[in-house]
Amino acid sequence: MNMLAPPPVRLTCEVVFDLVCPWCWIGLRRLRRALAQRPDLAVEVTFRPFLLNPEMPVRGMPQGEYVQRKFGGEDRARRMQAAILEVGRQDGVVFRFDRIQRTPPTLEAHRLVRLAAREGRAWAVIEALFAAHFRDGRDIGDRAVLAAIAAEAGLQRAALSAFAEEDDEAERVMMENLRSHRLGINGVPCFVVAGRHAIAGAQEPEVIERLLELAAIEQPGLA
Repeated sequence: MNMLAPPPVRLTCEVVFDLVCPWCWIGLRRLRRALAQRPDLAVEVTFRPFLLNPEMPVRGMPQGEYVQRKFGGEDRARRMQAAILEVGRQDGVVFRFDRIQRTPPTLEAHRLVRLAAREGRAWAVIEALFAAHFRDGRDIGDRAVLAAIAAEAGLQRAALSAFAEEDDEAERVMMENLRSHRLGINGVPCFVVAGRHAIAGAQEPEVIERLLELAAIEQPGLA
């Protein structure tokens, strides 16, 4: 061990995302790659919910109807999905849009992420939720399905019990969503580093890494 090596620079990174956004899955994978390239940085990642479809019915919406409303038709949706599939392949992300029968509301899924974060399991649960929706076509708006996904991702029994109960986490999700809109965030994913540097979209790892480096340089005592 090199005793002269400086300690890692500590940074915060807020990730604003939604679990029915394919670009968010790609963006989080790229963030992880960027973080892996910078062992000199100790980045504390916090996940913030963003509800792309706040008016979504509790039972969700048939995928065909959602595509029609969101994209104006299946032809446009297929073109967009083809582009996402190609980018996903390059980043090792598997999308199976053909398996998605319904687009769910994501309030409950975000509530689960908040509970997982208490155990330090947010990354694992988020990855499992993205895979469940986009790869397996599971209904991540259904509490029973969410509980099963959480268990598969290694969430402890206490957190699973808390998820089964009504609590104030749903209200906190709504408040966080409102906060993001008030900050002017209107698209996801969005990465906010050190509370002052923000970048939106599924950026390449090199772009995210440059943002982290800029924030690190600006840290007190490093100028």
